[in-house]
Amino acid sequence: MTERPLLLLDVDGPLNPFRSRIAGLRGYTTHRMHPADWMAGRDPRSRGARRGLRVRLHPAHGARLLALPFELTWATAWMHQANTMIAPHIGLPGDLPVIEWPELFAADPDGLFWKTRPLIDWAAGRPFAWVDDMITPQDRAWIAAHHPAPALLLTIHPRHGLRERDFATLTRWAAQISGAAR
Repeated sequence: MTERPLLLLDVDGPLNPFRSRIAGLRGYTTHRMHPADWMAGRDPRSRGARRGLRVRLHPAHGARLLALPFELTWATAWMHQANTMIAPHIGLPGDLPVIEWPELFAADPDGLFWKTRPLIDWAAGRPFAWVDDMITPQDRAWIAAHHPAPALLLTIHPRHGLRERDFATLTRWAAQISGAAR
C-alpha cells in the first residue's frame, strides 16, 4: 500500500477568506481569536487586542477536507494554534501534523515565498498538494525543479476561500497521481 499524498493547508486565505468585503459570507461564521503572533504585535490594552482577530470559518470545511484522499498537515503561520483555535470550529481533529517554520516571514535569498523551502523539506520527496493564497509563479518553478514527486500548488483567492471547484481540483489530482502510482 502506498502512502496518501500530503495536503499542506494554510489558514488565512483558504480557510479564513480575510480579504472578503462581505461580513456574512454564505455559510461562514465569524470568530474572535487571540493568536500569539498576532497578539505579539499589539498593545494588550488596545481595543483591537481585547476584541481579537476576526476569523471567518466555514464549519463544513473540516468534513470536506477529511473526505479527501490526503494526509492533512497544517502549513500556516498559525502553526500549533491551528489545532487549538481553527480545527474545533471546522470539525478537524486537534492533533494534525504541523510544519514548524524555522523563521516566520523570513526573506528568501532567491525571492521565494518564505514557506516554500521548509515546505519542500517537510514533504521529504512525497507527493503533495499545497493550498495557500501566496503561491507565486517563482515558487511553482522552483518546486518543479527541486521536488522529485508530483506537486499541486493550488492558489486560493483570499477574498473567496476554498470553493467547490478547489475541492474538485484536489479530488481529481489525487485520483490522477494514485492512478499513475499503480
